[in-house]
Order: sequence, then C-alpha cells, then structure tokens
Amino acid sequence: MSALLVEAEGLVKAYGDFLAVDGLDLRLGEGEVYGFLGPNGSGKSTTILMMLGLTEPTAGTVKVVGHNPTREPLEVKRQVGYLPESVGFYSDMSGRSNLLYTADLNNMRLSDAKARIDELLGMVELTDAMNQPVGQYSRGMRQRLGLADVLLKRPRVIILDDPTLGLDPTGIQWLLGIIEELSTNQGISVFLSSHQLHEVQQVCHRVGIMSHGKIVLEGTIAELTEQTASGGFGLVLEVLGGGDELMTTLAALPAVTACNRVGNEIVLQSGADVRAQATAAVIASGASLLGASSENRTLEEIYLRYFAGQES
Repeated sequence: MSALLVEAEGLVKAYGDFLAVDGLDLRLGEGEVYGFLGPNGSGKSTTILMMLGLTEPTAGTVKVVGHNPTREPLEVKRQVGYLPESVGFYSDMSGRSNLLYTADLNNMRLSDAKARIDELLGMVELTDAMNQPVGQYSRGMRQRLGLADVLLKRPRVIILDDPTLGLDPTGIQWLLGIIEELSTNQGISVFLSSHQLHEVQQVCHRVGIMSHGKIVLEGTIAELTEQTASGGFGLVLEVLGGGDELMTTLAALPAVTACNRVGNEIVLQSGADVRAQATAAVIASGASLLGASSENRTLEEIYLRYFAGQES
C-alpha cells in the first residue's frame, strides 16, 4: 500500500456501557478510495467524528495525515475535507460568496482564493449559477457546491458521508467520475461512507463493513467474495476446441474448486477471481474463446449475505 494517511488501532468509543466503536483497526492509503458501509447504528458516524477530532476516543489511537485529531485538530482540518450528508450554506449568499467565506476562514489569500474558486466552480459545473443565492439551488447543485467547498484548501483526504443521497442518476455518475479523478490523477484519499452499495462498488479500491462497532468484513470485492461465498466465484467460458489438456490446466489454476464442461461451455468455480488466468489458458491452448461471463457476487449480495444471518 502507498503512504498511510489514516491509521486507527484498537479504536474504542464508549457511551457508558454502550460501545459505539469497539476495537476498530483501519488503514487508508494515499490515493485510495475506501468504502465504509454498515447499517444505521453500526458505528460509522462515530468513527468519522473521531477521525475529524470532533469526539475523543475512549481507548486506542487514530492518526490522520500523521496527526492526532483530538490534540492537533487544526493540523487535521488543514489537510482533511469533510462533506456531510446535509450540506450547510448561507442561503441568502451566492455560491461564490459562500466559497469566499470558507476561503477567508481558512486564511487563504484573496487573489489565490478567487482563482481557486473559479477553477472549482468550473469543475463542478456551477459557473453559470455562481452568483445565484444558494437558497435557489437544487439538492444536486448544493452537493456540487459542497464538493467545491471541500476541495478549496487542497486536502490530502476527503471524507464523504452519503454524497449521492438524493441525486439523480446523471448526478450520481458525475460525482463518481469526480471521485475517480481525485483519486487517480490528484492522489487524494477518499473515505466514502454510503448506503449506495452499487455506487461504492464502482469506485472503491477496498471496502470495510461495520456491524456493532466492529469492522466485520474488509478487503477488495474479490476478497469479500472469498470471505462470504460458499463456492466463491463462478465463471462460464464458451470455448470451441480444447480437449482434456485444457480442462486439466483450468482445474489446476490456483483457487479453482470445480471445473466441468458441457458441450462448448466450461464452468469454473473458484475461491478467487481467475478470469484473467482462465481466459489466458484457453487462448494458450489454441482453442477459440467465444465468450466469458462472470457470476461473481456484487457488493450488495455480499452485504445482504452477511447480515441475513446476523441477529439485530
């Protein structure tokens, strides 16, 4: 993993006898998009509050961009942007004026702030509406302005709390594209707390699923499939040609648990994603690969499969 920007070890937050967060370990690398999931009351919001220095851990440690959020809150705030579920702005002020106010709070030079604001308003496609009062903005426009506000100080980490809630499909895809841009091209780490599992799956490198204050599942989608799936991945290859030697090669691939053929269809079951290895083996054998379809579980299926067997 690249440089760690968030590190939590044994993090605990207790309210009396109730453990909102119970021994949480968490890592977020530079440029990584991390999906933070779980039902209401699982400890997600409390974890974010501790990362931001807005509530003090009962036990354990957390460092954000190398700083203790409780003892060095200003250092953390300089390098971390936070977009809450409900974005708050002054409704009677224009979008641009709201951003200028944020820049002033962050002690930005006025000339630098104006140039940065114009750049960000263009990025979030609000240039034409920048002089309108925010009270006239739709929810989607407020979310876009919120993202510009978060990015104003050029943070190294941004925390997004259900950022797609209430957005239309076009707005959702736009926002997911921006998240990918921030991660891939700007090296910004994104901590994405969301209930929208399909969207999380599109952009997140890793996912952590919370339950009763603990991370109960963590990893890539492929790794989560291994942890939750009986039989793991399914892969159907449509192959013309290839004999017993190909079947032997496919069956010997790491993590493959079953390999069967009926006519032109070869069905593989495996504990990991073997699509690349399997298709390469077919081509190397001299057979013709006519098609391949994956039966890998979606994040929603993984999530529901885990919680279906849990007591509330």
